[in-house]
Amino acid sequence: MSSNRARLDVTAVCHDLVGPDRPWHRLDVVETTGSTNADLLARHGAGEDIDGAVLIAEHQSAGRGRNGRAWSTPPRSQIALSVGIAAAGVPAKAWGWVPLLTGIAVVDAVRATTGVDAKLKWPNDIVVGEGKLAGILAEVAAPDPVIVVGLGLNVTLTEDEAPDQRATSLLMLGSTMLDRSALLGAVLAELSARIHRWRSAGGPDALLVEDYRCLSSTLGTRVRATLPGDGEIVGVATDLDESGQLIIDTGAQTVAVSAGDITHLRAAAPA
Repeated sequence: MSSNRARLDVTAVCHDLVGPDRPWHRLDVVETTGSTNADLLARHGAGEDIDGAVLIAEHQSAGRGRNGRAWSTPPRSQIALSVGIAAAGVPAKAWGWVPLLTGIAVVDAVRATTGVDAKLKWPNDIVVGEGKLAGILAEVAAPDPVIVVGLGLNVTLTEDEAPDQRATSLLMLGSTMLDRSALLGAVLAELSARIHRWRSAGGPDALLVEDYRCLSSTLGTRVRATLPGDGEIVGVATDLDESGQLIIDTGAQTVAVSAGDITHLRAAAPA
């Protein structure tokens, strides 16, 4: 399979989306790196303005998920990228919506480009059924109001190559549209539009929240949130708040949990 995996061609993406007066200011493609998120954070730490920067790796050897979970796939089997987003002017309580709006953008791009019926599993997964198609990781370049958000979208990953039994890919789902370059353009176009609206509204506007609700596989279902130290919250996921926290109705109380509060979110058996 690897011999049939074409390198990314970013010519069209750069023409349409990258430049001084375009949504993205700089786009770099590297053959391999440990983590695109770590690289962008390091560039910021070295004094570079990474707002509007896009860093893409044909291969990540040390990709990261939430809670430091490792994630690695074969070269050119994914779209693996990170972007820098300046959040000055947006209240910090609304920053938790950045990975959520990224998820909306990716799902919209996947659906429009491939027809695959992807959905959003709170807080950071893009799923088709029980399979994880993509993961998102957002990190703040503290103490500065800059957010780095990373994406790993499985395109031509095969079942034998999957790093986790829950992983799936567009290929495994039977999609015939496996052009990573076209997918990349769609993702970056959708993402820039969502970021612009989030900034303009100073957080999630009503349409952004409604879009998330419509695409969510979590809201309206009974879930089990596992907490550090083996605690848990079980109830129906009813909504999101202005910080992007998940609202869970346990029957006895309503609890808001953030992505940083939990180690796992799973479906729970009916009460």
